Amino acid sequence: MQAIARIKYLRMSPKKMRRVAALVKGKPVEEALNILNFTPKAAAHPLAKTVKSAAANAIAAVGTAKLRAEDLSISKIMVDEAPTAKRVRFQSMGRVFRIRKRFCHVMVEVEGEPVPEETKGRGRRRKKARDTEEEAAAPGKKATARTKKTTVKAKKEEVEPTEDKLTEPDAGVETTIDEGNTPETEIDAAGDNDKKEE
Repeated sequence: MQAIARIKYLRMSPKKMRRVAALVKGKPVEEALNILNFTPKAAAHPLAKTVKSAAANAIAAVGTAKLRAEDLSISKIMVDEAPTAKRVRFQSMGRVFRIRKRFCHVMVEVEGEPVPEETKGRGRRRKKARDTEEEAAAPGKKATARTKKTTVKAKKEEVEPTEDKLTEPDAGVETTIDEGNTPETEIDAAGDNDKKEE
């Protein structure tokens, strides 16, 4: 994650600003701000404001839950020359000395890795597993609708496929197997077949 902050037309020469920018280039944001707060240079204050702004831009883009200021570091600082204001100073004997009021542009780029967000499904699965464990531990408790559903699902998953076996017929129904009868004669006896006699 990268974020940029710029300050334009700063009333300071680029040479003076670069000397302070070299102190904090490549350092973590928190350490850079501590260095700038205790640097006795005029360029330290505007540079600290720009670093804070870049960190705030990065946090606003991702969110405070995923990214903190401690995780950010300064990856790039660029100090460019801005248009120079020309002024004059009058001297004796009708002479004029030129005064150059220099300006600069500052660009600060910070970068950091956001923390990946956990998926919502994991929490639900853990909660379901916890509910089933609680029910197994206390069988005398009255089960709620949610725990009933989870236990039924858990039981369905636990059931393993079994081999097909013939089941015994019900006691009320009598079945007789006659070895001499073929399937055709059984159908004739039932009266379902159109061919009765040939």
